[in-house]
Amino acid sequence: MKITIVFTEEGIVVPEMVIGSREIGAVVEFQGLVREMEGEEALDGLFYEAYPEMAEKVLRRHLEELGEIHGCESVEFIHRSGWVPVGEASLYIRVLSAHRGEGLRFLADSIDRLKQDVPIWKRVS
Repeated sequence: MKITIVFTEEGIVVPEMVIGSREIGAVVEFQGLVREMEGEEALDGLFYEAYPEMAEKVLRRHLEELGEIHGCESVEFIHRSGWVPVGEASLYIRVLSAHRGEGLRFLADSIDRLKQDVPIWKRVS
């Protein structure tokens, strides 16, 4: 499985899609947007911090394991660091797979694992 991981302090630009196989039948994309409310508190945005080297190592391990489970072709993962205003994306994931079910399960599981133990933190600024 091809894995691309990018951490950026700039706004997320959705990369051009490259489909390397005629067996790809599903493209699943997700953008995590910063919401205006965090519990009862109104926000202007969130501040994200990461330990990029460790985050990439842990994330790559998770994505490789999920690739074996779900059999996806590729995943592109982009996460912002620094200040992210309300309404902008802090996370972008694109999964290519033969079938939609595998891609959707891979995507959901990857977000769950990201929140579980990848060293990326958010805070209200």
